[in-house]
Amino acid sequence: MPKASHLNLSRYVPGLLTFLANKLATGASHCYRKHFGIGVVEWRMLSMLAVENHITANRICQVIGLDKSAVSRSLQSLETAGYVSSQVDSVDARRYTVSLTANGQALHDRVLKVALERERRLLSDLSPEEVDVLVNLLGRLHSKVSYVNEYDPK
Repeated sequence: MPKASHLNLSRYVPGLLTFLANKLATGASHCYRKHFGIGVVEWRMLSMLAVENHITANRICQVIGLDKSAVSRSLQSLETAGYVSSQVDSVDARRYTVSLTANGQALHDRVLKVALERERRLLSDLSPEEVDVLVNLLGRLHSKVSYVNEYDPK
């Protein structure tokens, strides 16, 4: 097989996933800022805390895959706005846990309706079976991220 001299962007899966994610995130950020006063990163924090409340910023980083500085800035913004609160961790006083406030839960519930409609539109040309296959494939790809990131071309 001859070596490629450039990427075939129409078939390079990391690129296709990145381009799709970037375009979706940009659109979501625009929509959420316009209607709710938050960006997509803040939405990710709210949605994570709605699923798993009273967690550390490190846990959010681990699950969502964002760097600590982005998470820290977003949490600070959400705390200033009254959507989250932080408390000293009852297990380890050196750590803080973050939770949704009642206002944060209410905002989450409002944005969730929009996020689910955006997802419905994204998947509207796929059958339920195709959505299941897609979710399965994405999960399998996600499980390979550590393996991919371990690669160090010496």
